[in-house]
Amino acid sequence: MSRRRYTYPEAAEALRVPERWLRRNINDLPHSRKGNTVTFTDDDLDRIDAMFHHEPAAGPLAVAPSAPSSPAAHPLAALKPLPARR
Repeated sequence: MSRRRYTYPEAAEALRVPERWLRRNINDLPHSRKGNTVTFTDDDLDRIDAMFHHEPAAGPLAVAPSAPSSPAAHPLAALKPLPARR
C-alpha cells in the first residue's frame, strides 16, 4: 500500500496556506524528514488542519450550539473575575 507524500508546495496548496508558513512552523507540525527532504502524508495534513481549525463563534457562519447532554454546571461556572486594579 503506497501512501501519498506531499512536498511543501503540494501541502501548502492542500491546506490553503502559504508555503512560507509551513516552512516557518515546521518544528511544530507533524511531518516526515529523510535527510533534508521534508514530506507530509494525508494523516499529517489532517492533523495540521485539526490543530489550527477554528469555527466561528458568532455571525452568520457560526454553528448553532448544541444543547448540553447533562444538566450539570459548566466546570468554569464558579470562576469570578478579579477586582479592578487601581
